[in-house]
Amino acid sequence: MRYLVVTLVTIHFSLLMPHLAWAQPKVMQLIKQMPSYASCNYHVYPDSITTPLTPSPAGKKPFYISHYGRHGSRYISSRSGYDIPYIMMLQADSLDELTPVGRKVLHEMNLIMQDTENRWGELTGYGKKQLQQIGRRLAERFPEVLCPGARVSAVSTPVPRCIESMGACMLEMLQVCPQLQITMQSSQRNQWYMNHQDRQLRRNYMTPEARKAYDAYTAHRLGNTRLMELIFKNPDIVKEVVDEDQFGYYLMKMGLFQLNTDYNQNTNLMSLFHTDDLYLMWQIDNVLWYIQHGACKLNGSRQPYSQRYLLRQMIADADSCIRLDQPGAQFRFGHETVLLPLICLIGVNGFDLETDNLDELEEKGWWCSSVFPMGCNLQFVFYRSDPKDQDVLFKVLLNEVEGTLPLQPVSGPYYRWSDFREYCLNKLSKYQ
Repeated sequence: MRYLVVTLVTIHFSLLMPHLAWAQPKVMQLIKQMPSYASCNYHVYPDSITTPLTPSPAGKKPFYISHYGRHGSRYISSRSGYDIPYIMMLQADSLDELTPVGRKVLHEMNLIMQDTENRWGELTGYGKKQLQQIGRRLAERFPEVLCPGARVSAVSTPVPRCIESMGACMLEMLQVCPQLQITMQSSQRNQWYMNHQDRQLRRNYMTPEARKAYDAYTAHRLGNTRLMELIFKNPDIVKEVVDEDQFGYYLMKMGLFQLNTDYNQNTNLMSLFHTDDLYLMWQIDNVLWYIQHGACKLNGSRQPYSQRYLLRQMIADADSCIRLDQPGAQFRFGHETVLLPLICLIGVNGFDLETDNLDELEEKGWWCSSVFPMGCNLQFVFYRSDPKDQDVLFKVLLNEVEGTLPLQPVSGPYYRWSDFREYCLNKLSKYQ
């Protein structure tokens, strides 16, 4: 089977936080309950977070927050992903090869294309609300940090959806605490760490070994004969203009992406697909994201190092802020192609998994959908007794749920900052 070219533009939420040691519900069950989980980086952030937080360590309280988050739900970044199935449908229609179901599908596709035109990559109303909710929960959960007079700095990449996400989050925090001193900045000058895309790593991720394993993995997961027979009168005839593998994949993506657009989503396309169809697509995407950004042995386990500059910057920023009496918080707004490799580099929730066996990913909990839904975020929350306290502890929250690190915790989800700092700097020093 030839290589499938995939354009990666990219329940209770505690169930979506896989860790190698946790008992996992099957991905199939998650997809059945929440179809958007199948769409990986198009997955929709939850409307509410109800997972309770562990009480502060004895004698300590939160004093500083460091954050990196993705923009909220957006429209598809370019029409190319939609054009793939849409043009195939138009060509089949010109041959009078659409069934009654196929004509309804084309009608739905026309509506989606009209709604999306000239909105490519823009933040949706849904996305704005996600960031407002995240900002409100931050201010309500950590009033000791986000308190009257606290300094809050926020930076974003110079992309409109990221700028708008930053604004929505910050303004909502001001609704909770109007006395916050917030500064916001979006500049190309910060791209070196806010959105570093390592060209050498990107060029070399699909090694011959990785390509062979990927092709073997996807070979029996591509295609959808049932879908072809449902939409086209004579599937064998339309194969001249319809690529079965690409058509089924991108039509599913088109339907799933609509879940990010607004609160009256057009979900009619989703009725075409069974849970099995969505699950197979998720498997294909999950392994590709792992090869591209995970610690995959098939390409040297080096891809997470694309975010070495961001990790160093976050460590340096934290070291500086810890010296202050009231450091406040630092927020960064960017993209999923930054957050996923950062999570893998740090090893949050076991996402530093190294393997050359793609069949192991699902079994061992490497589920990319749990890392980077629209609006995903990583929060470091720091604790101490007073400004003179040298024993600084912190915890990591992935999508607002407490996570684990590849270190020995002091207690519960709390780790010693000095241990984490040493671990990360030693790991970074080994990268050539």
